[in-house]
Amino acid sequence: MATLPTDTRPFSPFEWMLALRYLRARRERGFISVLALFSFLGILLGVFLLITVMAVMNGFRKELFSKILGLNGHVIVQKVGGDDFDGYAAVAERLKTVAGVKHVVPLIEGQAMASTPHLALAGLVRGIEEDGIKSLSLIANNVRFGTLDGFDTSEGIAIGTRLANSLRVNVGDPVTLVSPRGAVTPFGTAPRIKPYKVAAIFEMGMSEYDRTMIFMPLAEAQRYFNKGKAVDVLEVFVADPDQVAEHAALMRGAGIPGLHFSDWRQRNESFFTVLEVERNMMFIILSVVVVVAAFNIISGLIMLVKDKGREIGILRTMGASKGAIMRVFLITGTSIGVVGTLTGAGLALLFCWRIDEIRQFVAWVTNTNLFNPEVYYLTRLPADINAKTTATIVLMALTLSVLATLYPSWRASKLDPVEALRYE
Repeated sequence: MATLPTDTRPFSPFEWMLALRYLRARRERGFISVLALFSFLGILLGVFLLITVMAVMNGFRKELFSKILGLNGHVIVQKVGGDDFDGYAAVAERLKTVAGVKHVVPLIEGQAMASTPHLALAGLVRGIEEDGIKSLSLIANNVRFGTLDGFDTSEGIAIGTRLANSLRVNVGDPVTLVSPRGAVTPFGTAPRIKPYKVAAIFEMGMSEYDRTMIFMPLAEAQRYFNKGKAVDVLEVFVADPDQVAEHAALMRGAGIPGLHFSDWRQRNESFFTVLEVERNMMFIILSVVVVVAAFNIISGLIMLVKDKGREIGILRTMGASKGAIMRVFLITGTSIGVVGTLTGAGLALLFCWRIDEIRQFVAWVTNTNLFNPEVYYLTRLPADINAKTTATIVLMALTLSVLATLYPSWRASKLDPVEALRYE
């Protein structure tokens, strides 16, 4: 005579049927499904917020990183002591032979006042050669009006869109530059005042740069700032900015005396450190939301176990093992966590995909400026989905969801059927 099995195999259809049935509301005990819904929404919102905020933080870092490195050299080379850089052409040629160096751009930099009959604004003037400005893709690929062709011989200037709008000028219009570093006279240094025509107008997408940057031909900048045949610095662009320390070491080993090398990490260390600390703190703070949602799963399952005490007692007397009861409630709680996590992740990816359009729609509906470029520097709200960060968030939420079900499931498996049915 065949013996009846005393236990079902783990995670059998019978256990799944019971688990999913417990998630459904009954008329007389509808509050149980409400608790399950709240637990589901808690996990969903926690994962959604965490992925979205991390994507925006990554987007800010990536955009600022690309804007800063797209305009400034990866390694700055200057004379020891900060003197004017004479003989820079020979040094530039030697640096170009170093492995990993893409471009070497001679540069003159100085402050000047840009004025028109409408307004006067402070600007940062950069004297640069045509090949140098065209090597800056952030400028060359974002010229909105005019052209950079013939920049060396045009004696014109290139300015950002925000500066052009503030000064109310267009291509071909004159802008007067006033610099305190003018001609030296017996009565002191006289300011230099000279008008220039606008040759090109660019838009880099970073409001601070578009409002202040003024590019001038290098030869004209040497005359305007009384530099003679010298420049201020050489900006070196390398193939891999992340390995800039190794590239700088190779340049130091090129045997060129009297030079000081500083890379972009050294010049922007505090800025990027603040961004990284802020990103880590936001991750820790928002992770608490997921933890709270996991506690909701625990409380919901404990109430479910208490409510289903009679059914558990009947199942035990019919031969269901402790393991089967534990797995039923494990499936119940884990289902909430898994579905909530995956739904939250999917919504976050969809939200980040269209985040700037959503921001524009909300701003239009509320008639407010939700992302002021004057404050946040960037002209659009960025979001960069990092696969590793997103996977970490999803795995963390799934792990917490599974761990949250262990104690209530263990409590259910330890329920004494005699006590559960005593008063039935």
